[in-house]
Amino acid sequence: MASSSSPQADHLAVLIHGLWGQPKHLDFVRNALREEHAEDDLHILVATCIGDNKTYDGIEVGGERVANEIEEKLAQLEQDGHTIRKISIAGYSLGGLIARYAIGVLYSSGLFDRIQPVNFTTFATPHLGVRTPKRGARSYLFNVLGAKTLSTSGQQMFLVDTFRDTKRPLLSVMADPNSAFVKGLSMFKNKWIYANTMNDRSVPYYTAAMSRIDPFVDLDKITVHYLSPPGEVILDYSNPATPRRSPWEDMTTLEKIRAAPRQTMKTLPFYLVLLTLMPIAIPAFLLNAGYQTYRSAQRIRHHESGSAFNLDKYRVRLLEEAEAATDRAYENLANSTREEYLPTPASESASSSASTSSSSSSISNLKNSNTERRKGEEEGKEEADLRKLSRRESKREKCHDFPLLALTTEQFDMIDHLDRCVGFEKFPVHIQKVRHTHAAIVVRMQKPLSGAESFSEGVVVVKHWASKFEI
Repeated sequence: MASSSSPQADHLAVLIHGLWGQPKHLDFVRNALREEHAEDDLHILVATCIGDNKTYDGIEVGGERVANEIEEKLAQLEQDGHTIRKISIAGYSLGGLIARYAIGVLYSSGLFDRIQPVNFTTFATPHLGVRTPKRGARSYLFNVLGAKTLSTSGQQMFLVDTFRDTKRPLLSVMADPNSAFVKGLSMFKNKWIYANTMNDRSVPYYTAAMSRIDPFVDLDKITVHYLSPPGEVILDYSNPATPRRSPWEDMTTLEKIRAAPRQTMKTLPFYLVLLTLMPIAIPAFLLNAGYQTYRSAQRIRHHESGSAFNLDKYRVRLLEEAEAATDRAYENLANSTREEYLPTPASESASSSASTSSSSSSISNLKNSNTERRKGEEEGKEEADLRKLSRRESKREKCHDFPLLALTTEQFDMIDHLDRCVGFEKFPVHIQKVRHTHAAIVVRMQKPLSGAESFSEGVVVVKHWASKFEI
């Protein structure tokens, strides 16, 4: 276990890396925290139990592994004469979801009855999953293939899984106000979220910030508002951006024609490299994904057997919490259904008409008519449901300057539940110097290939967090 310890410190900080990650990816985060807080004040544990391809095994399995590693570390510290009274947890990318699951496990085991939760933080974590909110064939293909290429973790992040006997996706259960996950999370004194506003291909802004809108789709059409301090990196979440006219809109047709080639030339090298590599990269990725999924299934079977450590202490109480939360969800659904009147099916009136006719051709025509009518009614109902959902979420959304994203009902409910029952302080991170902002936000590489200064904006982010970290 990667950790630092002191006989005087009574506070344990746990750092959890992301998908395909390694503990060393959080070296800068750990070092920044150590610069702020000496060994006499703080123990630091960087989780090692989910390294590399083990993150394929799912949020549930990863969360149980991390919870077990935390309990082993606490037992080791106690054996060495340390008394731990406080705990803080920070997760990067998928590590943030694994952290939230581990918190539910630790809450259910009673750990927070004797140890005070203080700081919880996520950096670029897909709290709403990674299902794209865009419509169309490409988005549909992405959502389908993505769920099938990352083993259990992929199914959970694309919201196509079923958590145990709940008949609901894991991320939905983890946001239920009555679940152990939300109850445990709400006990932390400070809850912080850092979300990239741009160029994060892995975790877009809306899911990292748990937002119904994305003001940063077109940067030419907004003015951003920075939080001061620390300067031009972190935005003010209460007013991160306001609309403005794009310079493109003020151009004449001739100016647009002249500007278009320059814009194309800026992105041309990137797309040329992409087109060159795709025929090689895509088959290699799919082959590796299949192999990793197979290996992941083997590891999950080993984990479920209880060979690694005793799962019973985690599963029983947590399962009771999940089942109770599901029962309440179905009760709420039933109650909401009673308040509305269901329309009389079109087939009922059609059947009575058909009984008076002896013509087989009339019956055939009537069936076709009914089929078309039912199809039209279904499409109309779907549109009506979408409008109803839009009206509901528009009332919840404080900012009306930007359109609502086409999220699912489950995703909208996750936002509402986590905002209302947990209450995060959110920090939009506006990194502009590099394309790979997902790595930059935690300074995943301290000496990037493109130059040591490339992740300088990420340094600002991590130091901002470390300075706020409460002992």
